[in-house]
This record gives sequence, structure tokens and C-alpha cells, in this order.
Amino acid sequence: MRFGVLGPLHARIAGREVRFDGPRQAKMLAALLLDANNLVATGRLVAVMWDGKEPATAVRQVQDAVSGLRRNLAGCGAPASLISTRRGGYQIRLAPDQLDVLEFDRERRLAERSTDPAETAAALRRALACWRGNALADISSRVLESEAARLNDQRVAAHARCLGIELDLGRHREVVEELRVLAREHPYDEQIAEHLMVALYRCRRQGEALQAYERLRRTLTGELGVDPTPPIQALRQRVLTADPALAAPASGSSAAPTETPEPVMALPVRQLPLDVPDFVGRTETLAELARLLEAPEPNRVPVAVIAGGPGVGKSCLATHAARLASAAFPDGQLYLDLAATSDEPQDPALMLAEALRALSITGSGIPDGLPARAALYRSLLAGRRMLVVLDDAGHADQVLPLLPGAGGCAVVITSRTLLTQLPGARRFDLDMLSPPEARELFTGIVGQRRVDREPEEADAILGCCGNLPLAIRIAGAKLAGRPAWTLRVLRERLEDESRRLAELKIGDLSVRASVGLSLRLLPPDAVRALSLLGLLGACTLPGWVLGPLLDRADADEVLDLLVDANLVRLTATDAVGQPRYRLHDLIRTCAVEIAAELPAEEKRDAIARALASWLDLAGRAAARLPAGILLPVPASAPRRPVPGAVADRLLADPAGWFDAERDTLLAAVKLAADWRMDEPAWELAAAAVTYYDHRCRYQDWEHGHRLALDAVVAAGNARGESVLLRGLAQLHIYRDEFDAATRALESSAGLCQGSGDKRGEALSMTMLGTVSRVQGHYAEALDRVEQAHAIVVAEGDPHLEAQLSCSIGVLRLVRGDLDEAQFWFDAALRQAEALGDGHRVAVVLRRCSRLHDQRGDPDEALRCLWQALATFEELADERCAAYTLLEVGRVYAGQHDRDRAGPALERAAEVFHRHGDRQDEAACWQLIGDLDDAAGSPDLARQHHERALRLWRTIGGANQENGPVPPSSP
Repeated sequence: MRFGVLGPLHARIAGREVRFDGPRQAKMLAALLLDANNLVATGRLVAVMWDGKEPATAVRQVQDAVSGLRRNLAGCGAPASLISTRRGGYQIRLAPDQLDVLEFDRERRLAERSTDPAETAAALRRALACWRGNALADISSRVLESEAARLNDQRVAAHARCLGIELDLGRHREVVEELRVLAREHPYDEQIAEHLMVALYRCRRQGEALQAYERLRRTLTGELGVDPTPPIQALRQRVLTADPALAAPASGSSAAPTETPEPVMALPVRQLPLDVPDFVGRTETLAELARLLEAPEPNRVPVAVIAGGPGVGKSCLATHAARLASAAFPDGQLYLDLAATSDEPQDPALMLAEALRALSITGSGIPDGLPARAALYRSLLAGRRMLVVLDDAGHADQVLPLLPGAGGCAVVITSRTLLTQLPGARRFDLDMLSPPEARELFTGIVGQRRVDREPEEADAILGCCGNLPLAIRIAGAKLAGRPAWTLRVLRERLEDESRRLAELKIGDLSVRASVGLSLRLLPPDAVRALSLLGLLGACTLPGWVLGPLLDRADADEVLDLLVDANLVRLTATDAVGQPRYRLHDLIRTCAVEIAAELPAEEKRDAIARALASWLDLAGRAAARLPAGILLPVPASAPRRPVPGAVADRLLADPAGWFDAERDTLLAAVKLAADWRMDEPAWELAAAAVTYYDHRCRYQDWEHGHRLALDAVVAAGNARGESVLLRGLAQLHIYRDEFDAATRALESSAGLCQGSGDKRGEALSMTMLGTVSRVQGHYAEALDRVEQAHAIVVAEGDPHLEAQLSCSIGVLRLVRGDLDEAQFWFDAALRQAEALGDGHRVAVVLRRCSRLHDQRGDPDEALRCLWQALATFEELADERCAAYTLLEVGRVYAGQHDRDRAGPALERAAEVFHRHGDRQDEAACWQLIGDLDDAAGSPDLARQHHERALRLWRTIGGANQENGPVPPSSP
């Protein structure tokens, strides 16, 4: 039978755990055990069970609870007399070996009576062994809390006394880690701090002993507003001066080995860590470091700062470079770990003391205070050729006192921050390994044969590791330790991004932990910013995007913190002058994990703000491009303007801005779709259509529209669906996929009619008219375009009216109504000029050139075409320029001028071929073949005619090789 209160409540009888019928029974037993072998009054039990809020039936309920507790104990085999009823209360009778608190008291009393320190320590150890955690850790009762606190204090006191006695017995090495844990748990306890300082000092860790004092002082002054007491201040001074009285006892019990005197270190010192045997790559950086280190100038100390993100291999590179350069520093190499990413970054004063001891300065020879130590350190290094390696530096104030003051020495610093405040330092920004370097490192760990057997799996693993050296080492070590695994096994485990960080851990090596060390150095708003950036996906991002994410007008300071910490990398400056930033894939995965802890609404709002800013910029950029009929009227998705000066700078070159944001905008559409924000998804996709059309970015166009279409269909968003179907239909037209275009446009028109979207209906009808025209159904085409024109005039849309006026002119022209065609072309030209739409003017001029040519005025036709071509080339509209060159070729072909027609047609055919426009490419080769035939080159003519025929057959137009070629340009 064994009971316990020194930890969670414990009751075990005959090998069986006792079951309690609810928390009241547990509280009652706890109260009885705390006063075992004594009467516990009924009133105390009432107070324990209800904490002062007892009901009128409290005494009766106590009696019931006692009866139930007795039944449960008896059911496990306890004697019926275990809990006895006494006048006014109850009593539980137990022997010391049946209850941990009785055993604890017995051993403490033995320790008090003992006069032998070793026996006293042994008794206290037996007393401490009775504990399983904090007393009554699982019992909630305010009345019992004071008793539990009293017991916990007794435990701490016994523990501190035990460690103090063992320290006097010379067992400092055995107790030092115990003291560390106890000091963390009781940061205000000066006795524990004193014991820890003495233990560390006796373990020859003077710097850490002083650090323990500093920790205590900061805690007391910062949280309680008091200074440490004089005794511990005096102990600090004794540690600083290496007081001989602090040394371990010369002799003691059998557990205390005799200490040997600390050896005196003499120059030269050789403190560099072991080099990495499988170091790979970094050839250029190593060469630059060698040039910097091996030729120090007399009056200048070369300082190399190796900066980079977590796991990139900074320390490995520094050690490797330092060892390669060590021959140039015959007086030695100092190595100091500044531990900036640890819980306790090293104080530069303590680091100077460590360096001075390495330089043979000990005890009272080490002066007090940072300035005096730094001065002595510089004096000792003056005239010597020494290399100083400062690993894991956090900030300039930690580094500056450790820099030598005269030439002949050199310094290599590693840091996760940029350390831009160090004057004259040469910075080396360390990035990922190159793909060949990453493969070499991986192969060296895993073995050439395994990599050769599964080369594609090896590449996939390296892709999952993002060529990060730490990740590669972990992945390689896993495989090296599991020779029966194929590479495919690890690849499959790494491909799941949600568990990738868990997989990239082996022993003490962990990507997640490495990134976590950097995060601990950041303020909370920077950590939050990183987590939100991670949600935006794997793409480069402009700096302004952090403002909307954090709901700030300007977040540059936060972004600078992340860049300085090497968690966000500045990759380039794009064509419009935007710095672009990126998270390494594994850091982004860590960021997404952090974001998982944020409220879902907070994340959704941040993403919505970012999308609103992208949508505002995309809409404003599209408005500055040549007008396109597919650009929709803004709908209900919110817009969030970025600061005016930023927007003006970015949008000075709207096409250039779209070029820079191509991938980002597609990622934004996907982001909106993933978060089921259907309105921003379709509006972002549609906002880029004018740009896609202008630059012939058909793959991007289709990808963005397909992503958004899935989102709007799932949401039942008819307006968005109709707009996206029209955009996809235009792509089908460009690709000569007329059946698919017709289906999409008919669906779009139906959705518009159902929602009363007159402008959308007119656009769908216009595009159906284009399909009819290209297929040679001119009457049907004219009817559709005239219907659309009537709607547009009624709706008052002058841009679309100008477009449709031109389309009617084209259709009148192909039907031979030259005067009607002239009327509509003139109207379209007036409307475009009134709107200041130079692109539309050029389109009308190109169309009107056919009219002039048919009226026998090829010179006027060419004048219109050259004017139109100049506009299209100025606007970098490659596709419209190709349509114009096709018309130039037609005019010259009509004049049998092969020398001028051929180059124009070949240039146009090359563009059409690149963009998949088979209809117009075929027209070019047909005309070139006709010119060859007329020039007496039948073989060339047959070759070009067959090429045109093959193209027409792919689009179901084999009958057109002998007929007129209908225009398909917009």
C-alpha cells in the first residue's frame, strides 16, 4: 500500500490504482494524507472541498464522500480501519514507508541529526527521491495550495542544502547541471545562484560563473527593483579575481577527486574547431576570403563578415577559411562563440575575459569592466599576427570590443544579421549551394552508388531541401543511417510539405530548430510579418506588400528587420525599380507553421488586404495600357491603394510593372482561389487581360483564368464566370479553336442575359461575330455585331462603340459595300481620336487600308499601314504589328512586288507561329507561295502552299487553299 502527495495525488493498493468518484473524493484523500496520523476536522474537509462556498448540506456530503472513498479503498484491498471516524473529524493511519511525505520528513530529520557531510548528503538525496513533481499538482483547492506551496519550499531548501554539501565535498562536476536547472526554476534564489557560481568556477568555467551572476542581477533589478545582496556581490568579485579560497577542497570523500592545478596557456593558441571533412563549394567566396586574410595591411585589421540565413553553412565556411589561412597567423587563432542565437547571448566583457585567459592572463590580472579588458586585449594583440574568429555574432555592440586595434591581425565573423554597423568590414552574403555543389555534398554523404541508382530521386530530395546545406546534411545523414532505404522512400516523405520540417531532423540537427533560433531574436511584429509573408506562396514579392499584410501604410522597418536577420532575402531589383524579396522554401514552411497559430480571421483579413492592393495596382496599370475591350468594369472586390508616391513610381511603365509582377499576379489569383475569395480571384485574372493581350502571354492568360474560373463556378458567381468565359473564348479565337470559342461565348451571353449585364452581353455578341467572320459567315457576323453596337450605344460605352464601328466597317468591306465601309471606318476613326486612344486609331487605320487598296489606291493603303505599324511598335504590341505586316504583304503582293512583300510576310508568319495563330500564319505562307508561283519558282511555291495547307487542315479549313483568306485579326 503506497500513497503520495509529493507530485500528482497517488494511491496504489496491492498493485492496483485506486479510482476516485470525482474530484471531491480526491480532495478529501489529499487533505487526510497531508495530516496523516492526525485528526482532520470535518470543517477543514468542508473548506477543502468547496473553497468557502459550501452548501447547507456540506457536512452530509462530506460524510457521503468519506463512505464512497472507503468503499473504493476497500475494493482495492485496504483494511476497513484505514480511515477511522473520530470525534469531530476523520483520521488516516499510515507508516512512513506507506506515504511519501512521511518518508520525506523522516529522511530530512536523519539529515539534521547527522554530523557526517557524506551521510547528510545521502539522507537528503533519499528525501528528494520521494518527489515526483510539484506537490498535489493535479488537485485544485485554494485551501490545499498553501500546504502544497509549503512542501515545495521544503523540497527546494532540501535540494539547495544537499547540493551545497556536495559542493563542499568536491562534487562540483556532478552537481553543476542540477544547479543550472534549479537556477532556471528559481531565478530569485541567491543561495542557488551562489552554489551555481562556485560550481562553474571550480569547473574552470569562470565566464559562465559571471554570467550566472549577471542573470541574477538583471532578474532582481529588472523585475523586483533590488540589487543582489552583498554576499553574492562579494562572491562575484572573488570569481573575477580568481580567489584561491574558491578552489575545490584538496581532499574529501571518495566521491571527490583531487583537482589538479589549472595549466597555464602560452602563446600561440590554437582554438579553431575541427574542420568539416566534406566541405564543398564556395570556391569564389573562399578565394576572396583568402585574399582578404592573408595580406593584412600594417595599419588596418581586415574584418570579414559572413552573413546568411539559418542552416546556410556560415560557421563551416568560417572554420574552413580560417584553417586554410592559419599559416599566415603564426601567433595563433582565437575562437569565440558569441552565442547570439542562444537563450543567453555572451556578454562581450565575459568573452574578453575568456580571450585574455587564452592569452595567459589569469586571476587578478584580468581587469574589471569592459573598457579596461578591451584595452588590455588590444595591447596584447598589437604586434602579433593572430586570426580571431567570432562565431554567431548578434549585433555590432557585441563584436566591436573584440576587434584588434592594430594591423597584423584579422577577424572572421559569422552572423545571421547583416552587421552593417561595422566600419570597413567586408561582407560575404552566403546563399544556398549551387545545384552541382548541393549534389556533391549529398553524394559525399549518401554514396555515389546510391545516387547513381536513383538520380531523379536525388534531385527531388535536393529540391525539397532547397539546396540548404543543413537540410542536405540531415537528409544525407538519414539515408546514411538507413542503408536499406531507397532514395525514393525519403523523397516521398519530404514531398509532403506539411511534414517536411519534421522529417528534416536527426539528433540535434533540425531545420525547424535552426530557424527558431533566428525567430527568437525578432520582435513579435516581425515574427508575425514573416508568418503572413509565408502565406503568400513561393514567389518573389515586392516590398510594399508587407504594408497591406500588417495593415500599415509603411512596413519598411519590419521588412528591414527580416532582411537583416537573413530570413527574407533580397533577390534583385526588377525593371520598374522595385526591390524583390523571397523566403527560402524551408523558411516559408516554418513561417506557415507559425501562421497556423494565428486566428483564421486575422489571416484572411491580411490576405484580403494584400489582394486588394494588387487589384488596385493591376487595375490602374491596365488603364494606362492601350484600351482593350475585354477589360471589365470594376466589380465588388475591394481596392486598397498603396501610397501615392509608390504607385506613381511603379506605374510609370505599366507594361513593365506587369512584366515584373507576372508570376506574382498568378500566385495572387491562386491565393484568392485557395482562400475562396472568388471576387478578387476573377477580377485579378481579368485585370491582366489587356497586358496578356498586349504581350501575347497566352499561357499566363489561360492559367490565371482557369484558376479563377474554378473559384467563381464553385461560388456561383455568374458575373465573374461570364467575364472569364469571354477571356478564354478570345484565347480560343487566337488559337483557331472556334467551336470551343462559340461554346464559351454562348455560355457567357446566357449568364449576362440572366443577370442583366448589357455590356457583357454586347461583348459576347461581338466576339461571336468575330467567330462568324473568321469562318466566312459574314451575314451572321454583321447581324451579331450590329446587335452588339445597338446595345453599346444605348449603354453609352464610347470605347466599345469605336471598336464595333470598326468591326461593322470590316464586315461591310468584305461584302463589297465600300461606301458603307467608308462611313463606319470614318466614324470609328473620329471616335478613337476623340477618346485619345492611339492604339484604336492604329487598328482603324490598318483596317481601312484594305478599303484604300480595293479602291485602287495602294499608296494610301501603305501610308495607313506604316502609320499603324509605327504605333504598334512604339507600344510593343507584337501581335497587332504582325497583323499590320500581313496587310503590308497583301498590298505589295497585289503589286507583284515580291522583294517587299516577302520580308513583311515572313516576319508576320514568325510571330503568328510563335503564338499559335495558325489561320494567319497560313495566310502568310499562301501569299508567299502565290508570289513564288508568279515569279516562276514552282518548287518554292509548292513548298509554301503545302505549308499553308497543312496549317489550314489542322483547323478544319482545307477548303481555303483555293479561296480568299478571311481576316482573323481583331
